[in-house]
Amino acid sequence: MAAGLLKPAPSVDPVPATGDQRIEVRGLGKTFAEAVVAVDGVSFSIAKGEFVALLGPSGCGKSTILNMVAGLIPKSSGEILIDRTPFAYGTVNPKVGYVFQRDTVFPWRTVEANIGYGLEIAGVPKAERKARVADAIRQISLDGFETRFPRMLSGGMRQRVALMRTLLMQPEILLMDEPFGALDTHTKLEMHRILLELWERERQTVLFVTHDLGEALTLADRIILLSARPGRIKEDFEVPFARPRDAVALRETPEFGRLFSHIWHSLGEEFRRTRAD
Repeated sequence: MAAGLLKPAPSVDPVPATGDQRIEVRGLGKTFAEAVVAVDGVSFSIAKGEFVALLGPSGCGKSTILNMVAGLIPKSSGEILIDRTPFAYGTVNPKVGYVFQRDTVFPWRTVEANIGYGLEIAGVPKAERKARVADAIRQISLDGFETRFPRMLSGGMRQRVALMRTLLMQPEILLMDEPFGALDTHTKLEMHRILLELWERERQTVLFVTHDLGEALTLADRIILLSARPGRIKEDFEVPFARPRDAVALRETPEFGRLFSHIWHSLGEEFRRTRAD
């Protein structure tokens, strides 16, 4: 391990609440039917404005944790707090936005109608909505595609539309479930650039699920590495790269390579455990 690249992993025990904590997960567990334990005793906290990646092999409970934090599925044990307030299954929190694995654009709506959907539902006046949508389209470089339907767009374009539709609602907390997993490498890097630029301006608190170590290192301030199922926190790494980041240039640095190699060793152990099971 390269000296100075990694700071000691913080304790994975429940962290006392402070004014800066936006998400706190304490002893979280999830057991599905037939006693399948997916998540076991997971505890971590995320500070205001922090970008945290949940990383681990397939089936380790990453998305399950995210969906419990989002209130989409019930927890079996433990506690979830948003801004120091208990948060439970079925709760709707207007501060929280969710970006899914697959783009969730409506095929019958144009690009501008898709992006403006949330504003429309919220009752934002048409003139204001039109101006905000036009600005959003410029930010994600879809000028000229305003009246196109999703079937006319590439996968990366559709995911840009889905991302901006969520961001336009100005969530303070952003939950993202492998949103770029289905994209090719070039398109994924372009989405990393766009997300980094948008996040640098707004600094939402982000919990980002991924199985891609390079993606986690490019985007996150911290990487929480989960073990093979049942998902437990194995290590918690701080990513020391300065911001703003260039999604392409960063990957060419020796520091990126050294940190990638170190975390990959630990992640590889969990991949082998998954195959053994």
